[in-house]
Amino acid sequence: MRYGAGSMQLLLVFNKRGKFIFLSVLLLALTGCSEQLESDNSLEAIHERVRTLDTHVDIHEDMSFDPVFDPGTLTSQQVDLPKMEAGGLDSAFFIVWVAQTARSEADYAIAKERAIRKFRAIHRMTEHYPDRIGLAYSPQQYKEIADSGRKVAMIGIENGFIIGKDLSLVEDYYNRGARYMTLAHNGHNDICDSSQPSATLGDAEEEHGGVSEFGFRVIDEMNRLGMMVDISHVSIKCMMQATEYSKAPVIASHSGVWKLAKHPRNLNDEQLRKIAESGGVVQIVGLGEFVKHDPERYAAISKLDKAVAALYGDDKWVRQKHAQTPEYIKGMEELNANYSPEGNLKDFVDHIDYAVKLMGIDHVGIVSDFDGGGGVEGWRNAGETMNVTAELISRGYNEEEIAKIWSGNTLRVWSMVEKNAT
Repeated sequence: MRYGAGSMQLLLVFNKRGKFIFLSVLLLALTGCSEQLESDNSLEAIHERVRTLDTHVDIHEDMSFDPVFDPGTLTSQQVDLPKMEAGGLDSAFFIVWVAQTARSEADYAIAKERAIRKFRAIHRMTEHYPDRIGLAYSPQQYKEIADSGRKVAMIGIENGFIIGKDLSLVEDYYNRGARYMTLAHNGHNDICDSSQPSATLGDAEEEHGGVSEFGFRVIDEMNRLGMMVDISHVSIKCMMQATEYSKAPVIASHSGVWKLAKHPRNLNDEQLRKIAESGGVVQIVGLGEFVKHDPERYAAISKLDKAVAALYGDDKWVRQKHAQTPEYIKGMEELNANYSPEGNLKDFVDHIDYAVKLMGIDHVGIVSDFDGGGGVEGWRNAGETMNVTAELISRGYNEEEIAKIWSGNTLRVWSMVEKNAT
C-alpha cells in the first residue's frame, strides 16, 4: 500500500477474535516525503509485495495470431494474462524457441523465419493489451511497467541455432527485444555442444570440445550488446568455458540440481559454484523430470505421448491437444500406479534450498518452463504461483530473501550485464 504526501494513516489489524490491534501510525512529513508501511505479513500480502518473475515461459507460435491461443483470454496454455492475474505472477521472459535441426542454409532460413514469428507474437501481445502488460527492454523499463500495476513481458531466446552462422543476427534479435540467449538446446549447434546430443541428427558425444571458435565470438557480441549469456542445456565443458570467458555474469535460465536429480540437464556442485563465483544466477526449474528424475517413468511417458499423438494422426504430442484425451488420461493413471510419483512442489523447493545453501541467497532464481514441459504438482500453471511463495515461507525464508529469489537476483544480473555492455 502506498501513502500520499501530507496524509496520516492509522493501520488496524483485526485478530481472529475480532479485536483490533493498533500497529502503527504513519505520519508523512509536509515536505512531501513518504514511506511505505509494510506490516501485513500474511501470505497474500507478501506475495503481492514481492515482484514475481518467471524466467522461462514457452509460447505457441500462433499466440496472438490464433484466437485459441489469445494470451488476453483464458486459454489451454499454462500461462496467459488471466492466469498471471489470478496467481500473482507479475512478469515473465516469454521465449523464442526453435528446435535444433540439420545445419544447412535452408534450415537456418527456416529457423530464422520461425523465430521472427515468435518475436512478433510477443510484441503483438503487449500491443493488443497495453493496459495489462508491457514489454521491457531494460531493468529500468521493467520497474516502470511494474510500478504502473501492469504485468511485464521480456523476451529470451532458447537455442542459439536461430542465428545460424550469421553473427549479425545477435544484434538483430537484441533489437527485437531479446535480453538473453541460451547458447544451445537439445543437439549440438555451431556455437557449442549440448548436454543432450541428438542421435537423430547424428551428434557425437561432443563436437567442439565445449564452445566453438564461432561461439566465443557470439559471447563477445552478447557481452557488447548487453544480452545475458544463458548456459542451460549446454554441455559441462561449454558451461564452464562460457562462464569463465564471459565478461559479464551468466545465467542458467532453467536448470535443476544434479545432486538431487541426476538428469543431464541439471548442474553439478562445481557448476553451481562456478556460476555463483561469476556473480550469476541459476533459475531453478519446476519441471518434474528435472526435479525428481526417474528414467523408467519418463521413458514410459514418452512412449505414451507418441502413442496418443499417433492415435490422433499427429507426428508429436502437444499438451494442449492431447493431455485431456481419454486415452492419455487413462494411460497416465496406469503409469502412476506402476511408477514412482512425479516431482511435486516440495521436491522443487528442495532444489531451491540446496542451491541457496551451496551458492548463497544472491544466486538463485525461480522458473517454471511452462508449456515447455514444466509444471509440478502444486504449480501446474501461472494461476498457482502463490503456492511457490507459500512453500518458501514455510521453509523459513523471509520476505527480503523471497524477493531476491523471485526476481531481485535476476534483475541484478540483468543490470550488471547491461552496465557491462559497450
